[in-house]
Amino acid sequence: MHLELLTIGTELLLGFTVDTNSAFMGQRLGEIGVTVSRRTSIGDDPVAIRAALIDALARSRFVITTGGLGPTRDDMTKKVVAELFNAPLEFHDDLAQALIARFAKFGRVPAPSNRCQSEVPKGALVLPNKRGTAPGLWLSGPLGEVIMLPGVPVEMRGLITDEVIPRLRERSASVITKSLVLRTTSIPESSLADRLSAVEDGLAPLTLAYLPGVEGVDLRLTAWSVAGDDADRLLEDAGRRVREVVGDFCYGTGEQDLAALLLDELRERHLWLAVAESCTGGMIGERITAVPGSSEVFSGGVIAYADAVKQSALDVPSESLREHGAVSEAVVRAMAEGVARKTGADVSIAITGVAGPGGGSSEKPVGTVWVGFSVLGEVTAQRIGLPGNRYEVRARASQFALHGLLRRLRQV
Repeated sequence: MHLELLTIGTELLLGFTVDTNSAFMGQRLGEIGVTVSRRTSIGDDPVAIRAALIDALARSRFVITTGGLGPTRDDMTKKVVAELFNAPLEFHDDLAQALIARFAKFGRVPAPSNRCQSEVPKGALVLPNKRGTAPGLWLSGPLGEVIMLPGVPVEMRGLITDEVIPRLRERSASVITKSLVLRTTSIPESSLADRLSAVEDGLAPLTLAYLPGVEGVDLRLTAWSVAGDDADRLLEDAGRRVREVVGDFCYGTGEQDLAALLLDELRERHLWLAVAESCTGGMIGERITAVPGSSEVFSGGVIAYADAVKQSALDVPSESLREHGAVSEAVVRAMAEGVARKTGADVSIAITGVAGPGGGSSEKPVGTVWVGFSVLGEVTAQRIGLPGNRYEVRARASQFALHGLLRRLRQV
């Protein structure tokens, strides 16, 4: 089964909004054997929307659109589809009452402009939207089929999962596309490719894709058009072989978060963590506290940006700062020891570096970062050189620090 995706919104073309909807739909549809043959982004222009729909329906006869179902003047999708299918809009009182009830929960009443969200092309199937005000719509006719979904990601995802996937699964083929994502960090893409070059030759019929990002390189193994049980077996075997080669640079699978995995390890060992941050300015603490339940093992942290704060809050010796500078092994070790001692934590992370764009030198160029670890009283430190702009250096340093502690804990 093949279909096309049409994402609608001028904000997509201008770059103000990133099209995450297509990525989500491609993954979920592939899991049930539906192939996305093409995806197109169109601005809020009724002429362009109509032309794109005609072209897509001529090729695939099945299109999913996102965006253009809201109450404002630039929301044109429903009207264009209705006109194209010769299906005039009809007012549905039940949708209007549901809208009134939804607004009432928040102590509000719908604006007059919301009335249009209760209008449905004649003959269209209404897909209830539990997370927003615009229902999804499924319209069939001589030209083919169009599923219209809101552009708001949380609403689109809910409708795809609850309403669209169950209906399409009944019509899709028995062979599906399955993937296994292995998450790696602290190793460059080129080094991964060198390690895996021999393994890749034996992966057929699977494919291996390298997906680099700021936090690391995801390795995606994909089984194309393979029966479900066979795909699972092939992916499990290939994943095992890749892990054997990559080693502990692979920290998880799927969408697993490194900070969450670290906290699980700490929780299992009944250990408390503290952090001392300079160049990352709280990034590590933010990653940790973004995970629900982090208070069970996270004592807290100190953002010691100025040298004076490193001395007063973390007991970093003034002579270490004077002789070696803030970005040094001596200072980062003192930071790791100091924050553990001040908070009573069992383990700690400390980090200091030159994030740029200025401040570097021939001895300590931009991207130079020292990371310190204190694990049950044993202190170690590591110097790394990181590429990228200021944000990327800080984000990569935070990821390296979290991974470094996880690796050390797993070796204890």
